[in-house]
Amino acid sequence: MLRPATDADSADVLRWRNHPEVRAVSLTQHEITDEEHAAFWAATRENDAREIWIYERHGVPSGVVTYFDIDRAAGSAWWGYYLDNDGLKERNELLPAWIEIQRQAKRLAFDELGLTTLEGEVLEANEAVRRFNRRNGFEEIERYTQDIDGTPTPVLRVRATKD
Repeated sequence: MLRPATDADSADVLRWRNHPEVRAVSLTQHEITDEEHAAFWAATRENDAREIWIYERHGVPSGVVTYFDIDRAAGSAWWGYYLDNDGLKERNELLPAWIEIQRQAKRLAFDELGLTTLEGEVLEANEAVRRFNRRNGFEEIERYTQDIDGTPTPVLRVRATKD
């Protein structure tokens, strides 16, 4: 289930985002400071072009989905997500949660938010996510190089459209 984030979720979101496995596949790989996160959280909560949703698995907060650069007139947005890797691994639920969060986020975007186009980015080396994206209707539409912590890194822009 996805539900709108509240301020009570902020600390969990920061902890999940700073997990080494999440940072390793992110476009920003440094550990996010409390100050950076507070600024992000405040800016997101005050911006109509951004939404944060919490993924709950069996009633336990287990991940986050962010939609940003939402253009309601055009029906488009960018998105990203990550999970509570440690908590889900302890419960032996990481893989099913990974499958479920993307499907729920895509459904929310197209059915509830009224979007017709959803875009994102994935590191070219992240083959597992690339395969999963393809199975869920995302096309790789652009490849570019981005500097990540001083290293030129190939990144893919992906897009899904409403069926």
